[in-house]
Amino acid sequence: MTLVHNWHLGRKMEYPYFESRPKQQFAAVFNINRCIACQTCTMAHKSTWTYSKGQEYMWWNNVETKPYGGYPQFWDHKILQLLWDNGNNPMEWFTSDDDKDAVAAPYGLYNSDTIFELAQTKGLNQVAVGYIPDDKEWRFPNIYEDTASSEKTNYETEAASESSELPEHKRWFFYLQRICNHCTYPACLAACPRKAIYKRKEDGIVLIDQKRCRGYRKCVEQCPYKKPMYRGETRISEKCIACYPRVEGKDPITKGRRMEARCMAACVGKIRLNGLLTGDYTKPDPKNPLDWLIHIHRVALPLYPQFGTEPNVYYIPPRWAPRSYLRQMFGPGVEEALEKYATPSRELMAVLQLFRTTQTMFARFEIEEGKKIYETQVDGRKFEVYNDTVIGFASDGTEMVRVQVEEPTWESDEKRMVTY
Repeated sequence: MTLVHNWHLGRKMEYPYFESRPKQQFAAVFNINRCIACQTCTMAHKSTWTYSKGQEYMWWNNVETKPYGGYPQFWDHKILQLLWDNGNNPMEWFTSDDDKDAVAAPYGLYNSDTIFELAQTKGLNQVAVGYIPDDKEWRFPNIYEDTASSEKTNYETEAASESSELPEHKRWFFYLQRICNHCTYPACLAACPRKAIYKRKEDGIVLIDQKRCRGYRKCVEQCPYKKPMYRGETRISEKCIACYPRVEGKDPITKGRRMEARCMAACVGKIRLNGLLTGDYTKPDPKNPLDWLIHIHRVALPLYPQFGTEPNVYYIPPRWAPRSYLRQMFGPGVEEALEKYATPSRELMAVLQLFRTTQTMFARFEIEEGKKIYETQVDGRKFEVYNDTVIGFASDGTEMVRVQVEEPTWESDEKRMVTY
């Protein structure tokens, strides 16, 4: 084991390989507040990569309903139970100002074992704690869809006696969009005894070398997110490839410019923004929309940072779910992120307009200021909306899109409204 820095945890941690960050990192931000679980992203991936024999149960992209849904079933419950270790590993966060650093520890200090460190603590003969799901756990990719939980308890034991009541939700659920996180410290890569899994230096995408893989399923066992999947037909493992031909700009329609992955490009809810993070997390680019959302404004958070893999898919948490549940899922940055999302700044309002406006990856954005169009009070605070214009640029500097905060509308002439 070596010591590597994990900025999600605010400290160094043990990992089998030396720290080696890519020049740029494939990443995405998912805005949970906008997702309607239409599963268009799921089917876009399925029709592109996993429609062949032996891939029937492979859903590299899935949208599951929390708190009860999961694919494989109860994947996060089981990993959290393993990491909890009967109370011997309490998964503590220290979040005082003394424990924080704006760059290296923005969320404070995680003071318990990660999945890698717990395997060492317990003396397991493997690099990370984990399990291999049973076949029956892979049968239902969207089990417990739209099943709600009470605000009074996280464990529903009786028949539902309440109904949803807006805007205060007595009962709640939300949709969690999941793909491979292309982690900075992938557990699948660390676990592979054949060294068949590798992380690309140019964009941080994690791939499995199909010729080297022998189907030992160590990656399936030790990836906490359960995104490598075993294909019985070929007896090797497969996983999300981040649509790397599109990321490389090989699709002729973009003239060599990088494109978003298929699941991102198909999103009709406009919840996804896919691009490349600056490789050096200590020097985020304030004009890169992903760097700005994740490192600078910190409105987008990692999924289960306590696992220790430093995942590179980030989420804007849902406003209506219990905070304690969200803190367990997204770490201690939840309150700050939700406060910023509830009363968004002018810059955040503008950047949110870039979500799903084009298939080309944005490398830079600019904002042209417009006039004030709305003013109100939110939680006792003044909130103003300005009709700013955000401009998205590709990596070659080409302007790809220009969008206003207030979406333009047109009314037809009255004569055209006549129906017969």
